[in-house]
Parts: sequence; C-alpha cells; structure tokens
Amino acid sequence: MAELTHFDEAGRARMVDVGDKALTERVAVAGGTVRMEPATLALIREGRAAKGDVLAVAQVAAIMAAKKTHEIIPMCHPLLLTAIGCEFAFGEDGRSIAITARVATRGQTGVEMEALTAVSAAALTIYDMVKAVDRAMTIDDIRLLHKSGGKSGTFERGGAAGGAAGRGRAERGGSVERRLPEVADRAGEAGQQRRGQGVGVGQGQGAGAPVRDRPRANRPASTPRLPHARRD
Repeated sequence: MAELTHFDEAGRARMVDVGDKALTERVAVAGGTVRMEPATLALIREGRAAKGDVLAVAQVAAIMAAKKTHEIIPMCHPLLLTAIGCEFAFGEDGRSIAITARVATRGQTGVEMEALTAVSAAALTIYDMVKAVDRAMTIDDIRLLHKSGGKSGTFERGGAAGGAAGRGRAERGGSVERRLPEVADRAGEAGQQRRGQGVGVGQGQGAGAPVRDRPRANRPASTPRLPHARRD
C-alpha cells in the first residue's frame, strides 16, 4: 500500500508540499449515477421540472464545484484548472441518469478530487431540482474512472467503464480528451454544450443513451421566466 502523505511524523494532518514536483498535464475523469422513479426521469427528460432545466443547472454546478474543491476538501491545493467538462446520459432502465465529469490542469498535483467533486455537485443539484416530486432518489457509484499525469502515472478503473476513459482507446485515437468535450467555463454556454455529444458511464454495458435534443418545457419565447415561489 502506498504511504499516506497527508500526515506528518507526529500523525498530524498537513497539506502536502508539491513545490518540487514537475509541471505535467494532468487529467481525471469521474462518474456517478442518480437513481429515481421513471416519472421523475420523464419530468427531467421532457423539461417539465418546476425549477427549470435540471441538467443545465447541474452542469453549471459541476463546473463551479470543481473550481471550489480546495475550499471544501481541507487538504486540496488551489489549482488553475484548464478544462472542466460534465456530461449526462439517461439510463436504459428508464430510472437513472449517469454523470461523467472530466477535469484537466497543467500543474504539480492531480485533479482527481476536482473531478469527484464535480460529479457529486451535479448529482446533488439534480436531487435538489426535483426532490419535491421524488425524495427517495439515491446517489450511487461516485468513483474515479481515469487519472493520468504525475509521478504515479495512469490509473484506469477495470472493465468497460474505465475503458471508456482509458488509455486503450487513446492509443486507438479515441482519447478521453476528445470523447468528453470541454465545457466552457461560462453558464451561458453550458446548456448548449450539454446538447452536444453526451458520454454515458459504462459504455458497452447498456448504461444509457447520451442526452441529445431534450425538449424544453413549452413556454412562449416572449414570456419572461418568473421566480418560483416554492423553493423546496
């Protein structure tokens, strides 16, 4: 087992000194799943949630959370992130949404926690957006799928899920950098990017089709969006 580095010789917690590490390109991909009632998934798919476009808000939450990881995970370093992406796929079971987040930087420490935090925030946001109709939703399987860069090298989670983000596909010209489009770090572009090519967790395992062209709620273009009275 690798040595734990977040403790000093006296057993006290510390933030690791990374000053002597080389600058390298670092990428991390994480995944997770939100499970819900079929009617709740239909509400999200059809854009009928009372609070608005659920996945657009969840995507922005993922971006914001990745940038704030060092503020909520005590021993994480503040990082200059060069790319943050988050995609969603509806499960073929009709009752789940798979989340995949990719974070990249050029630095002296990895971005695994940023990717995991992005997935967690996206899942919690989905829950918050529709909890009024389905409080029994569960958040499952948040895990690291891929990590590259740095002294420890490349990590791939075994099976098709890890392979979707893995080096094997990169060697065949289908790297994770191309499979997961970079999401612009602006809320105004997030919704448009989400309607691009989606990437589901566990491709090849029937994890679900990408989210594409999901209809918005029927609302006249001239009607302004009013604040919702109900906040729960």
